[in-house]
Amino acid sequence: MILGVGIDLAEVERYRFDERRRTLFARRVYTPYEMEYAYRKRYPAERLAGFFAAKEAARKAFGFAIPWRDVGVVHLRSGKPTLTFTGRSVSLMERAGAREIHVAITHTRGNACAVVILEG
Repeated sequence: MILGVGIDLAEVERYRFDERRRTLFARRVYTPYEMEYAYRKRYPAERLAGFFAAKEAARKAFGFAIPWRDVGVVHLRSGKPTLTFTGRSVSLMERAGAREIHVAITHTRGNACAVVILEG
């Protein structure tokens, strides 16, 4: 049974940071894994926009705000993205009655989109 669905669209241009803004934004929003992963890629702003969209889609799927750094995008060995929860959000899946979380992220040079589905 589907418990929640969230979708978000992010403009990539908003995630093309200079060094100072990148540091400030990263401290507030991204996990160390997300930053390291994004900056290993050719177009890191596309990845950062996708991660932000996934975090926002998760907030929508759960129906309330989750602290930005308490939800993180990680990749399985297959390359498939999924979400991890830390801090006060570590028991979020259990509290929501969800047993699976499905995440899809796509991006172009201009936009990134993410969908999160909670399955119970």
